Amino acid sequence: MSAAVELAVFPDLALPDHTGRPRTLNEIANGDPLVLVFSRGWWCPKEQRHLRQLVALQDEFEVAYAKLAVVSIDPPEVQAAFRAGLGARFPFLSDAERRYLDELGLRETTDTVHHPYRPAAFTLYPDLRVHNAYNGYWYWGRPTQEEIRRDMREITMAIRSDWDLS
Repeated sequence: MSAAVELAVFPDLALPDHTGRPRTLNEIANGDPLVLVFSRGWWCPKEQRHLRQLVALQDEFEVAYAKLAVVSIDPPEVQAAFRAGLGARFPFLSDAERRYLDELGLRETTDTVHHPYRPAAFTLYPDLRVHNAYNGYWYWGRPTQEEIRRDMREITMAIRSDWDLS
């Protein structure tokens, strides 16, 4: 993931969401911090577990003016079913054509059947500057709920002028 980790600003990816509607990361962030997760796909039990943890955070994200989004190679109709099964309300973006795998340096080279994304997560400022990057290839490298909360707190402190009470 060396190419992705070195990014100062994440590219404004343009991909269809789980409904097939074209979306960009800037549109999804809409002026708020964003956690962007790259997933192998619905078929991976590690992804299922990790995404359930993200779903557990979605209520906090909604009241804290922060956003979540997931990118995988699954087509929109598969993502829609997976998203509904998880109870997720945040967007799942489809890169079924694998447009960004190599550009981002996130191609998983060990899976020659699905050719998925290597699991990764990025915490981003509203302008898509990278705050933190997590290599989730091995499950323990994925951000915990507390790490995500910490990153969102740090970003929010930096961007919200009314954070400081002094």
